Amino acid sequence: MTDEGDSLVTVSPILTMSGVSLVLGGKTILDDVDLEVDAGDSVAVVGRSGSGKSSLLSCVLGLIPPSAGTIVVDDVAITGLRRSGLSRMRREKLGMIFQTGELLVELSPRENVMISGLLAGQRPREAAAKADHLLEALGVPDGARSIAEFSGGERQRVAVARALMNDPRLLLADEPTGSLDPPTRDQVVDIIFDVPRRFGCALVVVTHDPEVARRATRLTQLSGGVLRELPMSDAVVAG
Repeated sequence: MTDEGDSLVTVSPILTMSGVSLVLGGKTILDDVDLEVDAGDSVAVVGRSGSGKSSLLSCVLGLIPPSAGTIVVDDVAITGLRRSGLSRMRREKLGMIFQTGELLVELSPRENVMISGLLAGQRPREAAAKADHLLEALGVPDGARSIAEFSGGERQRVAVARALMNDPRLLLADEPTGSLDPPTRDQVVDIIFDVPRRFGCALVVVTHDPEVARRATRLTQLSGGVLRELPMSDAVVAG
């Protein structure tokens, strides 16, 4: 019950996909996909290799325009945006973690993280301070060391820090532990799935690993272009 005159506050999902379809080369990759992800929420997307999981992320990133439907990120409809608008949306709204980190080996960990801030218009001193703060928060030792000296797990921590540099509302991860051994995977998974709670964003993780999928708050499976929600108890067999 609310007193007369009180207003209800409605919080929009960070990510909304409505009726999203994708047809490439005559093949249906996504078929009328609906998905909502709230701040603080994490969704795992599982499915067989080639099922379209990475294509789904590419649509959210605006790298591949869907054939039908709408995608809204933090109240911004990205479907239909021009290239400049998409670039700005990626800088301001999205963070991305790739399977192998995609770090620049010629740069230090600090510089790899800083570059995202610099491209978004941060001043060098501001970007350096924020990069140091994120690296410290994520347990990365000595951000001035060479990336070549870092282990796979340390590199992924740097990749997470880089993805968080511009305070994204939505964090996307594409097989972020696929190249890691189980002990290192578990450490990186702890960090990634703690991000929504610590930083207040939404998280979508594409994975084939049931041990990763079960850490999400919600589980979905992509099969035949159709995305359906599964009970978390299915995480051990859904991958």
